[in-house]
Amino acid sequence: MSAGPFDHSTYLSPFTWRYGSEEMRGIWSEAHKRRTWRRIWVALAGAQRDAGLVTDAQVADLEAHVTDLDLAKAHAIELEIKHDLMAEVRTYADQCHVGGGIIHLGATSMDIEDNADALRIGEALDLLLTRLEALTATLCDQCERWAHRPTMAFTHLQPAEPTTIGYRLAQVLWDLSVDLGDLRTMRESVMGKGFKGATGTSASYHQLLAGTPLTARAFEAKIMATLDLPAMPVSTQTYARKQDFRLLSALASLGQSLYKFAADLRLLQSPPIGELAEPFGSKQVGSSAMPFKRNPINAENINSLTRLLAALPRVAWDNAAHSYLERTLDDSANRRSVLAEAFLIADESIKRADRILGGLRVDERASDRLLAVYGTFAATERVLMELVKRGGSRQDLHELIREHSLAAWAALREGRENPLVQSLSTDPQVLSMATTDEVVVWLDASDYTGDAAERTLALVAAVRGPSAW
Repeated sequence: MSAGPFDHSTYLSPFTWRYGSEEMRGIWSEAHKRRTWRRIWVALAGAQRDAGLVTDAQVADLEAHVTDLDLAKAHAIELEIKHDLMAEVRTYADQCHVGGGIIHLGATSMDIEDNADALRIGEALDLLLTRLEALTATLCDQCERWAHRPTMAFTHLQPAEPTTIGYRLAQVLWDLSVDLGDLRTMRESVMGKGFKGATGTSASYHQLLAGTPLTARAFEAKIMATLDLPAMPVSTQTYARKQDFRLLSALASLGQSLYKFAADLRLLQSPPIGELAEPFGSKQVGSSAMPFKRNPINAENINSLTRLLAALPRVAWDNAAHSYLERTLDDSANRRSVLAEAFLIADESIKRADRILGGLRVDERASDRLLAVYGTFAATERVLMELVKRGGSRQDLHELIREHSLAAWAALREGRENPLVQSLSTDPQVLSMATTDEVVVWLDASDYTGDAAERTLALVAAVRGPSAW
């Protein structure tokens, strides 16, 4: 490994500076990891003091230097000994002239590293949940605002029946509310390895604590209470890697929801539809070659990043499945990347989704145009039902309306205006059961949205309810 320093003359991950927030990068930084290691060593020493194994002065010395990182020195030591945690132990010990000799007493590396990872996972989930709750609140506002605004729905990427803009957004709200619940459950269930030694049997701690008032399990409970982190009841050298798989699966599910939202927005922003658009800055450049372009860069970024996020649970699956017997080291290198990057992708995607929803642009004229061109076809279903209620034959009327509709589609393909209202409202067979004015009203699809608005507002109320947050 290299000790640095690092700048833009060498390869840097785009997550180092381009994607994700400073807060999330801070949680997964090398400095924060090592400060967390030191915090765990202090908690370990505190429990050993309670057992009568170390002194108050030794613990106080460790506490006094818990934030005094010297990464350059630690990296230099690691270059020589090829072990990052032991390099940090030596660096820390050199700073602590009273307590340095008892750092890491009885522990194995994963007693420190896995508990530190669990603590950082908890911190990252707390930050992500706060941001996801804020995004959901913004989405609730938009669902409410557009709950009654009709537009065309599409199935199979073909015009179908009308819906409302709010009801379409409510589908996103439902997906995100499920993800929010899953991530809250994940946060509540995060556990550390605890302090169980090299193979999870606590043999080193039993040896260390012999003749003291503490059992190994009581000793572990004392440390974990200090860290405010539950311990898994059993472990090998590591905590069960299934936890990472569950975590990355929950983050990938969030990515899936944001991906669909962004992909749908990209379809709706295309000029032939032109109904929704993400905000576009006054000085923003859409294309280096085509100055007129207003590309959906935030939505595209979400799709690009979450596509990568979707692949990461597979890595965590392999780490869990291939952790042979009491542990192997073949998960170590990829875990330095996948945990941090999964959170940074989710963090960046939430940020960009919030930017889109906060400044969402709705072109109501485009909605009206869609309804005028395609809504009439959907509204023929209402004509059919009304005429059957007046004694008409369902089969005969279905064939009649089909013939008028096919003729109207042909006219649209030739670039002419939709003639369907005119042709149906003047058809003699139709007029034998209804007036022209009635047929014209029935063929107005703008109010043919069922209970979409009601369901949208009910979901918003449920998500905003006191039990939601």
